[in-house]
Amino acid sequence: MNTENQKLEQTFRWFGPADEVTLADIVQTGATGIVTALHQIPSGEIWTEADILGRKKLIEDAGLKWSVVESVNIHESIKTGTTDRDLYIERYNTTIKNLSKAGIKVICYNFMPVLDWTRTHLCFNLPDKAIALRYDAIALAAFDLYILKRPKAFEEFSVDVQEKAKTYLAQLKTDEIKLLTETIMAGLPGTDEVFTIPEFNEHLEKYSKVGKTELRENLAYFLKGIIPTAEEEGVKMCIHPDDPPFPILGLPRIVCDEDDLQFIVKAVDSDSNGITFCTGSLGANPASNLPAMIERLGNKVHFWHLRNVQREENGSFYEAPHLEGSNSMYEIMKAVVAEQEKRAISGKGIVNIPMRPDHGHLILDDVNRNTYPGYSVIGRLKGLAELRGLEMGIRGY
Repeated sequence: MNTENQKLEQTFRWFGPADEVTLADIVQTGATGIVTALHQIPSGEIWTEADILGRKKLIEDAGLKWSVVESVNIHESIKTGTTDRDLYIERYNTTIKNLSKAGIKVICYNFMPVLDWTRTHLCFNLPDKAIALRYDAIALAAFDLYILKRPKAFEEFSVDVQEKAKTYLAQLKTDEIKLLTETIMAGLPGTDEVFTIPEFNEHLEKYSKVGKTELRENLAYFLKGIIPTAEEEGVKMCIHPDDPPFPILGLPRIVCDEDDLQFIVKAVDSDSNGITFCTGSLGANPASNLPAMIERLGNKVHFWHLRNVQREENGSFYEAPHLEGSNSMYEIMKAVVAEQEKRAISGKGIVNIPMRPDHGHLILDDVNRNTYPGYSVIGRLKGLAELRGLEMGIRGY
């Protein structure tokens, strides 16, 4: 299996013209595909053909390909199951059609309520002086219990965690409390939105009657509404796991483990209903055996996010180097290559599945750029080079 078109397609996330990581930078990483979205369009609005083609031209003029959309964000009305959700599903279908007309056939999305991926620290110093993202479970508890002051939080955290959280918060200065709050309350990637406490409490109220069962039902309803359109258009929808992979701040999470993924792919049995396999998000869950999950669910994977985390106590973790951490990237890549071999033999599915390095560290001159958290250029370049070499070594060339 040594032909060029059977390698993983190497891609890089780009946040559009405002991103300090330019398309010219990305060309020099060796990536050939771009993963991006029209972040300027509010959630629930239609992406027009003109807007899509304008962005596509920018990418192609730089000698690259728009390989994956990440993300067409899902309106909260769909997640909470309100009476106007059909309107937003109809708009979502129109966007799918417009992307398909432009030749963009892979759409990554997530179903996390209110917040996207959540961290407590954006500048965690590693022993080699690289700067990583970190999720500190005690810091999150301190925010939930004593800053957000969510009433039910005291029922959910043990007395031991409550005491540790109180001690943690007492050691913070005023500006550190403000930074913790803003970090947790950050909005969608590619935006500068930060929720205020009152705004976030309003969202929590909307989810007061939406638990895991209800959110699962609302996701299944959404899939039944869009997958027929995706099938007609030849588009692959691929859901991103929740990050972190467990409920936080009173909000349910439903894409955390293999059971959740099996529920999703069975909700609508279609090649267009697939998965973005994020080894960092799923790998933060100690119960996840990632190579085994790939073996069982690999035929549903349309996009790979390859990164690693170092798990710590109480559910804490930080972003590790791509080839280090709590999960064996070697075993993961072997499972990825095995899935490609299955596809090459069966003739079913795309063999050169797009992949991207994820959540790179701030290293070297990265510190001089105002990049989105986790999306440095040199840190991700290092990750991509490591993944590229690992894939080539496993393939034997």
